[in-house]
Amino acid sequence: MNSNKKIKILLIEDDPFLLNMYSTKFELEGFDIIAANNGKDGLKNIFDFHPDVVLLDLLMPKMNGFEVLENIKKSNSEDIKKIPIILLTNLNQEEDIKRGMELGAVDYLIKAHFMPSEVVGKIERILEKNN
Repeated sequence: MNSNKKIKILLIEDDPFLLNMYSTKFELEGFDIIAANNGKDGLKNIFDFHPDVVLLDLLMPKMNGFEVLENIKKSNSEDIKKIPIILLTNLNQEEDIKRGMELGAVDYLIKAHFMPSEVVGKIERILEKNN
């Protein structure tokens, strides 16, 4: 990855264990991590920090991931709208996946199916595609 600028990842996840596990893995990989444990704080962090990529859980307190995604895509800021959003969730029903992708997510990962290292690889490929 480009070593001049640290890639900023916003991780919006309400499970403290997963939040810590993913944050630690991303930091070890050289990413700059911003974390939020609910949708409302996560949405605020998107506008405050303009991350390079967002990992978004769907089932969260205060505002669910679908609502966060809708708010991002309705933003007046083209820069905010262009931020790649990866849904990282345990919801694996076809209608949830379809809804997430229709709302503008670039990928939909089922937590149980991916190791943190695989998620890092997905993030790197998505960022390479967007550059």
